[in-house]
Amino acid sequence: MKFSDLAERQILKAQAEGQLDNLKGAGKPLNIEGDGSADAIGFRIMADAGVVPREIQLRKAVEAQSRILRETTGEEARKREMIKLNDLQLRLSIEQEARRCFYGS
Repeated sequence: MKFSDLAERQILKAQAEGQLDNLKGAGKPLNIEGDGSADAIGFRIMADAGVVPREIQLRKAVEAQSRILRETTGEEARKREMIKLNDLQLRLSIEQEARRCFYGS
């Protein structure tokens, strides 16, 4: 089954169950701030719905861990923080590659 068919079935199911009734911004054009790519628009829609994709969570975690590493002193402590940062960067790369393979972008 193609992804588009699966998505269409889920949309029809949600409509039948009334889950799409009275949504915030219904009938208004999408806000396409940013680069206007499908990814950016999709991320904006999810953010407006209070959903954060794993890729975005990992980006924020990498930024936070980078700050922690910069502030860490001591060779052993820096090694521990570097291991955490490397793990987060690897997981972020995996998420990004999975998105590129799945969506072709």
